[in-house]
Amino acid sequence: MKNSSHKITSLHWHTFTPTEVKESLKTNFEKGLSKDDVSLRKETYGLNELPKGKKQSELKRFLLQFNNLLIYILIIAAVITALMDHWIDTWVIVLVVIVNAVIGYIQEGKAEEALEGIRNMLSLHALVVRDGRQKDIDAKDLVPGDVIRLKSGDKIPADVRIIESRDFQVEESPLTGEAEAVEKNTDPVAENALLGDRTGMGFSGTTVVYGKATAVVVEELILSWERLTE
Repeated sequence: MKNSSHKITSLHWHTFTPTEVKESLKTNFEKGLSKDDVSLRKETYGLNELPKGKKQSELKRFLLQFNNLLIYILIIAAVITALMDHWIDTWVIVLVVIVNAVIGYIQEGKAEEALEGIRNMLSLHALVVRDGRQKDIDAKDLVPGDVIRLKSGDKIPADVRIIESRDFQVEESPLTGEAEAVEKNTDPVAENALLGDRTGMGFSGTTVVYGKATAVVVEELILSWERLTE
């Protein structure tokens, strides 16, 4: 990710009308962004993908669970009780340290698996309008302001604001837990609307189950991820 000082801040896009989205993102609904616009925004925002941390070995990940001030204190306490021949206290403290490390190790593993699962369910391609022409591109090359076409069977490749829709329905169970598809439209909703009630939005990783729509990318995956993990 590039320096964020000049980026469009994360806004309540669900409260915007399509016209307000167009003005805020300085895009063109008919022609999309120009090549120069895309280059500049890619330099500013980076790629539309989730962060990839350096893969750690299982041993290193486990040992890092001991890198904690409270653990240091407990280890010192274990040493002191051992020197005093209070072996029951020593083993209790050691057991607490080990159990804490195991729990932390397991939780980190589950978090990594969840992140990998999110990556796997994201779209690899997107049908975008640029310089007045439709083209199929890698989803990672999308930038805020890109105009994309969505149809039944597509996975939404980034958070988008819908600007045109025709019988458009999206399955959002990964986000909301609701099994039924949500009918989408172009209408803005209240700022405090729940995620499932933001009918003018399409969220990354969700699946189009019916209809067609045109939408504008408003937030890349990295921005969505940062918001969810704040």
